Amino acid sequence: MNKSTSLQYLKGIGPKKIKLLERLDIMDIDGLLHHVPRNYEDRSTFCPLAQLKNEQTETIVAEVCGLEELKPRRGLTLLKVQLKDKTGSCVAVWFNQPYLKKQIKIGKELIITGKITRRNGINEINVKEFEQSSADDSLSAGRIVPCYPSTDGLNQRFWRDIQHKILKQYLDEIPEIFSEEERLQYKLFSVKKAWEQIHFPSDITSLENARYRLAFEELYILQLSLAILRQEATGSKQGYAQINNELCKKLVSKLPFSLTNAQQRIIRELKSDMEATKPMQRLIQGDVGSGKTIIAAWALLRAVGSGYQGILMVPTEILARQHFESLNSLFEPLGVETILLTGSLPLKEKQDILGDIKNNKYNVIIGTHALFQDNVQFFNSSLVVIDEQHRFGVRQRAALESKGMNPDVLVMSATPIPRTLAMTLYGDLDISILDELPPGRKEVLTYCIKSQAKQKLYNLLNRQLKKGEQVYIVCPLVEESEKLDLKNAIDVYEEISKKLFGWKVGLVHGRMNSVEKESVMKSFTDGDIKILVSTTVIEVGVNVPLATVMVIEDADRFGLAQLHQLRGRVGRGTKQSYCILVTSNKNTLALKRLKLLTETNDGFKLAEEDLKARGAGEFFGLRQHGLPTFKIADLQKDEEILLEARNLAVKVLREDALLQKGKHENLKKCVYEYVEKMVKF
Repeated sequence: MNKSTSLQYLKGIGPKKIKLLERLDIMDIDGLLHHVPRNYEDRSTFCPLAQLKNEQTETIVAEVCGLEELKPRRGLTLLKVQLKDKTGSCVAVWFNQPYLKKQIKIGKELIITGKITRRNGINEINVKEFEQSSADDSLSAGRIVPCYPSTDGLNQRFWRDIQHKILKQYLDEIPEIFSEEERLQYKLFSVKKAWEQIHFPSDITSLENARYRLAFEELYILQLSLAILRQEATGSKQGYAQINNELCKKLVSKLPFSLTNAQQRIIRELKSDMEATKPMQRLIQGDVGSGKTIIAAWALLRAVGSGYQGILMVPTEILARQHFESLNSLFEPLGVETILLTGSLPLKEKQDILGDIKNNKYNVIIGTHALFQDNVQFFNSSLVVIDEQHRFGVRQRAALESKGMNPDVLVMSATPIPRTLAMTLYGDLDISILDELPPGRKEVLTYCIKSQAKQKLYNLLNRQLKKGEQVYIVCPLVEESEKLDLKNAIDVYEEISKKLFGWKVGLVHGRMNSVEKESVMKSFTDGDIKILVSTTVIEVGVNVPLATVMVIEDADRFGLAQLHQLRGRVGRGTKQSYCILVTSNKNTLALKRLKLLTETNDGFKLAEEDLKARGAGEFFGLRQHGLPTFKIADLQKDEEILLEARNLAVKVLREDALLQKGKHENLKKCVYEYVEKMVKF
């Protein structure tokens, strides 16, 4: 099948419908085929009229024995049709469709699906769909009926008709990527049967088997694509002819604390990776406060000690500056030159820095997206460290890697990611889990309070401020919204300034320019500002040891993983810290989610719950990772399928690393098309 075949070649689709389909991001035949039903209705049996029950949705077949048109008020027209079968009678009702009375003839049989309402002892069926019972091979009755996601102007009858035409016209052209042996081993439908049954299932079992096959295929191609990407990035690296650990030894010896067992284990893994001939591709995943920065520092010094440049990229200027200050304080006494490169630097200063980087004046370069720019040239970078990996996609990562000599790549994330999602997002990386917090860290005490209980909160804030400590207050909005009754940062800033008079209050939000944000954040970090009112710009990475209270307004509006990240901004020192979740929501489910946060500080457990509650798309926007959206697979439900697909991918690549064998011709084409999509995103 030519996947890019234009929709205009399908009978029944004109220019208007093409525009409507484009709203749903459907541009060609392949996109239409992959637009699968959101749910199904079992209309395989017809309910006798005598057995209709109030409030139930049923499908009936009955003869028309009378009809009347009513206009109970202006703007409302009712078409009522009397129906009968061998068991009884009922009335079918259509709203504001008077033209139908010309189509409905007395004595004809209709098949109708709708909800039953009993009025004055008579059953009425509010018509959802209907057709003449003489219709051959109905797509809307007498079977399990697909119901598709849609938009105004495209009804369900259109979807069923057009999908039926596509299958009839193109089904034989869909390529099979699995061998007969693989299909038998993994119990997979053929590709033709799978697409046929996902759109028009014969029964529930066939539907489940079709979905299994297509989800397996999606996850299988994903795993192969990530492996191919990794192969392309892992030729032999240049450099490391001399291995020098002296700087790393000096760093560890000068630390005022001992490394945890988990940190030591991961350093051993990095040492092995960096001494290997193929480039390192490793993810360190650690909860907030687990000590990833020291590991990054060790890796950067390992590169510098061997005569090369190390690069650290972070998503925001606030975080970049903080990393620069903390790492420079470690590196400067060791004679290691470190520089900060961000997009907001004056042009002349930036040009001077770029020249110095190219000429090897600096050993460690720390920056934001500015490091991607074409005019940034490194002297001999052999290590790229990317912090908060979930903010960067496959293409961005590849762009930075391409600037080095096939460098080692170390990515870090403080966002706990459930196992299934980690395997999907980072299938091209080895994963290390930093699962131990440094000793002396006290657990952040978390409480959930109602919005009305603010006076107790102000009392707590006053007590902590008098001890010389600092406070974060986070809000979901910048300015008041007419549609959402949520606390906004500007109003809270004004309220707190009055309620906690005498304490200096700062305000930071995303609409401020970087210079303004930097100024406020520096004042807070330096201890001049005691209370920082903010939107979620402080979610990741900001480190202020004297900040001991995190207040989150309208906490129910945030995901659990995001709340956990915000909570991680306090408890950075040895003092007892607190996180106060403020909500006016009375919904039982929302309160249950917040209660879970008060019961555990385990970010991985919270992330699993977040994934269950919100689904992968909302939990972790996939497109920013360079992953096309899944059409069939569901990362929350399909972990077992993912593992099976991964096993087969490993087996196939072990036998045919580049998919060059003839039997993999169809598979190779699918995989490389997917890789191309990933790199484009």
